[in-house]
Amino acid sequence: MVRVDLRSDTVTSPTPAMRRAMADAEVGDDGYGEDPTVRRLEKRVAEMLGKETALFVPSGTMANQIALCLLTRPGTAVIAGRRCHVVNHERGASARNALVQFALVDDPCGVLDLRAAREAMAAAAHHHVEVTAITIENTAMASGATPLPLEAIDAAASLGLPLHLDGARLFNAAVATGSSAERLARGAETVMCCLSKGLGAPVGSVLALPGARRDAALDERKRMGGAMRQAGVLAAAGLVALDTMIDRLADDHARAEVLRDAVEHRWPGRARDPGGNATNMVVFRHDAADELLAWLAAREVLAGTIAPGVVRLVTHCDIDDAQIDHAVRALAEAP
Repeated sequence: MVRVDLRSDTVTSPTPAMRRAMADAEVGDDGYGEDPTVRRLEKRVAEMLGKETALFVPSGTMANQIALCLLTRPGTAVIAGRRCHVVNHERGASARNALVQFALVDDPCGVLDLRAAREAMAAAAHHHVEVTAITIENTAMASGATPLPLEAIDAAASLGLPLHLDGARLFNAAVATGSSAERLARGAETVMCCLSKGLGAPVGSVLALPGARRDAALDERKRMGGAMRQAGVLAAAGLVALDTMIDRLADDHARAEVLRDAVEHRWPGRARDPGGNATNMVVFRHDAADELLAWLAAREVLAGTIAPGVVRLVTHCDIDDAQIDHAVRALAEAP
């Protein structure tokens, strides 16, 4: 029986081209800024996102945390959607690292409630916590990896505070919408993108940012234990990912649409894409999510949850059409 792992797009294995590049990578001590492959990766991502510089880090969570440390002050608040990753899926790291709290607003399909955001900003004059930054997420994972409309990104940027873009799956958004990654990142001061999700690299994310903030970002990375040595071995895979894995994200999106149709057929009204342009995830509610996951696993289909009663299926480069067909058959019979 075929095993279909739909838990996340982080479960992929490096491609043969990535493995060759890793084996042949030119390396140096990145702690001294001397790894040429890391420098090439950082320069490449900075150019793709329209920023002055970039910093290679082990994970997307670390990139988000560094950004919040740069853009905020301890004892202040960050406006964020109440379902976003930095709020719910980083183990409360922002309270420990940046020493900030969140001013949560509704975020249907990842789009911030601007009226609530403005109220949070104005509330400092009425004895509330001062807001010093805003963060948005594109794609919006909790909404089924829905891309944010350009007008929503621009509106968040227009609020006048430093904006961080959690772009863990930014290239999925670019492929789905036809907008360049640079255009999607234009309004943000700092932008994170993951290499180890849809792009299939084994490790790493990159934080793009203004050149004037690079030294402070290096300090924060060091404090968080993210300074690496001969990291070109990892960066080499990231460069291959950027060269070879972006365009093929459309295949993941098409396969997710097949799964979405299967879920919608089995549980009508549960898996509609409210944004009209979802990417590589299907997110839906199920009254007995844990039992459903166990039932699917017994049939070699692995799924996950992102909240109580909320199931997630994720397509990626290690899933093919035959595996999707197998998953569809399992979903059709699921309780």
